Amino acid sequence: MAKSQSAALDRKKLMADPIMVGTIVVLIAFLTLFILYPLAILLVDSFYGGNGFTLATFQKVMAMPTFRTAIGNTLKVGFLVGILSTVVGLLFAYVEVYVRMWKLVGGLFKVVSMLPVVSPPFVLSLSMIMLFGKAGIITYFLLGMEDNSVYGFWGIVIVQTLTFFPVCYMMLKGLLKNIDPSLEEAARDMGASRSKVFMTVTLPLLLPGLGNAFLVTFIESIADFANPMIIGGSYDTLATTIYLQITGAYDKQGAAAMAVVLLCITLCMFIVQKYYLEAKTAATLTGKASRGRMLIEDRSVTIPLTLLCSLATIFVIMMYACVPIGALFPTWGYKFTPLTFKWFGQVFSRYHGLQAFRDSFVLSLIASPITALLSMIISYLVVKRKFKSKGFIEAVSMLAMAVPGTVLGVGYIRGFSGGVFHTGFMQGLYGSAAILVIVFVVRSLPTGTRSGISALRQIDRSIEESAYDMGADSFKVFMTVTLPLIKDSFLSGLVTAFVRSITAISAIILLVTPSVYLITVQINEFAEKGAYSIACAFATILILITYGSVLLMNLFIKYFGTSKKIKEG
Repeated sequence: MAKSQSAALDRKKLMADPIMVGTIVVLIAFLTLFILYPLAILLVDSFYGGNGFTLATFQKVMAMPTFRTAIGNTLKVGFLVGILSTVVGLLFAYVEVYVRMWKLVGGLFKVVSMLPVVSPPFVLSLSMIMLFGKAGIITYFLLGMEDNSVYGFWGIVIVQTLTFFPVCYMMLKGLLKNIDPSLEEAARDMGASRSKVFMTVTLPLLLPGLGNAFLVTFIESIADFANPMIIGGSYDTLATTIYLQITGAYDKQGAAAMAVVLLCITLCMFIVQKYYLEAKTAATLTGKASRGRMLIEDRSVTIPLTLLCSLATIFVIMMYACVPIGALFPTWGYKFTPLTFKWFGQVFSRYHGLQAFRDSFVLSLIASPITALLSMIISYLVVKRKFKSKGFIEAVSMLAMAVPGTVLGVGYIRGFSGGVFHTGFMQGLYGSAAILVIVFVVRSLPTGTRSGISALRQIDRSIEESAYDMGADSFKVFMTVTLPLIKDSFLSGLVTAFVRSITAISAIILLVTPSVYLITVQINEFAEKGAYSIACAFATILILITYGSVLLMNLFIKYFGTSKKIKEG
């Protein structure tokens, strides 16, 4: 009874606040139009023909040998990359949390965890080709291997593992830190060896987290477009097959059916990861460790593990360092001296570099504050407000995390090329720069929303209620009380959205038009042509821009953030 009265009171307070009601209506309209509608159109296109409901489109694409092969290839790559990334990430996380290591190694770990965030998604593919390809520095010029080919299954697996294992490392490091060391020390006191303690105590506690890391990596792998496109060669995956079905076969309906198949796979994995494994992880590892952990100092353990991780770390850093070095070679694969800066000059003088950087920078700069603000508003509504459509807003805003970029791109083509429901309404959006901004916002929304929800759950509700009691409306409370308290999360979401937008390619490559030049599209275009030096020049400048943005954000939070004010207070 009391619960129903409380809910009724919350609804009454909500309806009395027109700003809050208007915000909810606008949010629902935005999420429905730009996330649910494109996906719904894909389903309609796939199942609806001239004579009504039909499975003919699916039968047609499933009859294609290339598509059936692509499904098998995608699943094989996804499973292997998921397993390898989780194992390597666990090794790195275990060494950092449990082993006493040199400070230099800890610094290298931080660099490796940062590099995939600030670099375009296909940088390692470029490095792999330049180091281990047919004209690679290591394989051809150092080892003299002439028949070597880095393209195909193993090329994709190695590149994706190196790209995604830092994600697993960051996830598992937090979980390992939360395990109470007294549980493991009790087993050690009873005579168990370190390996037995790991297998019988640490690993069982970590299993849900390992499953979570595996599924996140699996979803990222099968949704990845850029790496298979550059280093896949003739090894087709679902993401590249969908792209080629539109750009090569001009079969939009067939591409829509293929996109639905890929979407179903990622959605199933996302549901398992989100609603089963995340909940199980939270229930297994609660709170912080009760006291400090005694780090392993046994040299027979520390030296091999530290050396192994150090070598892997140095190899990854070398792969990323190969990109700026590759931009200095006059002609890749024929002569490597003397080094030259001519490609950096030609980026701007011959290859529309100035327009590409300007367009990418401006569009990302427009999208990032919109994304950060929307994320904080959604987080605020989910955590601090009670209303019937709250679950809808949270679920749909997170849905974009499970939707591969190519699937979203096909959905926007089918949904807006003829206007909404082919009525001509909003048809002008298709082919414009505005649709790219919307895609940037939609793709970055889940990351910012998760960060905002975590931050808002730490704020006591009474702080905002006191502002309401003094007569402030919801807009004033959000702007003057809530937002300043979550300023760090807002700024972090702002820069994350900027970095994700300026390095995006999978969704926008299907939507970009000749009137707009984007850096990532230019890099992909030159890499496909084999012009690796100019592709590396573009990528190097892009990495400098993104890394500089992250550094500026960290400095701003350090000196002006909420955490500093709390410490000073």
